[in-house]
Amino acid sequence: MKYRTLGRSGVQVSQLCYGTMSFGGDADEAAAAAMFKAARDLGINFFDTANNYNAGKSEEILGRLIRGSRDELVIATKVYNPMSKDVNAKGSSRRNVGLSLDACLKRLQTDRVDVLYLHMRDALTPIEETMRALEDMVRAGKVLYPALSNHSAWETQTALAAQEANGWARLQAIQPMYSLVKRQAEVEILPMAAANGVSVFPYSPAGGGLLSGKYADKGTKGRIADNKQYASRYSDAWMHDVAIEFSAFCKKRGFHPMSAAVAWVAAHPAVTAPIIGARSVEQLQASLDSLKIDMTPALWAEIAALSRTPPPATDRLEEQKK
Repeated sequence: MKYRTLGRSGVQVSQLCYGTMSFGGDADEAAAAAMFKAARDLGINFFDTANNYNAGKSEEILGRLIRGSRDELVIATKVYNPMSKDVNAKGSSRRNVGLSLDACLKRLQTDRVDVLYLHMRDALTPIEETMRALEDMVRAGKVLYPALSNHSAWETQTALAAQEANGWARLQAIQPMYSLVKRQAEVEILPMAAANGVSVFPYSPAGGGLLSGKYADKGTKGRIADNKQYASRYSDAWMHDVAIEFSAFCKKRGFHPMSAAVAWVAAHPAVTAPIIGARSVEQLQASLDSLKIDMTPALWAEIAALSRTPPPATDRLEEQKK
């Protein structure tokens, strides 16, 4: 396992981040414990969760698993999504950030989180107000490093500007969606993060399982077919065509598609570590095996060519063809 710097913090995190979204849902506590051990045995020290993952069960299970090794681990969680029917129990207001974080710490059985993401952009709350909320949590010692998930490049840059203008703790990480079939982050988000020294931890590097190889047969059941959110996210026919081509490409090269999908995302220069997850140790192994693939620039380009390259931010496509 190699380790990379979290933003400009000096903290070292593993080149794979383990996402615990399945804990308490698709993976019961025994399965979660087995996957946690497999990740730790390989040297993974960065674990990601969120308050709304399985209604808080993910945090609760992770909290029990990190007993005795808390100070060896970098723990990230997220707040924003509603946790009750209360009209104010959601969003990125100072009120909700503070109350939500306290609940997170209780479930995780810790006095602080290393990284706190705002899970989504709150259109009702000014970014400056939200950044002050994160600053409050930093000053209280409950959060070490502020972060954003699912924010655009301009929103992230605005947040950084507010922090720098006020002398507040700066963002150290962002968490965008990024995979061979979801490449919009390449246009502005990844370059922005690299320019600012902000770490990038992409989620769904295998396109929610679409690139795992199991959907080559369109009749296959799984999360893409059964989950409405994922079915909508990966509904375009071209994405499924890419998945089939990618699976054939991997078969010729002797790669497991899941391993190659994770390795491809990890090889982008702006990416610090992709977030991996699974329902079982057996399923997890393919993601862990991504470390065995030598993803050279030439191989990365070959795989990229199987998909659609998003147009540049200026939309001047003709200049890309020169």
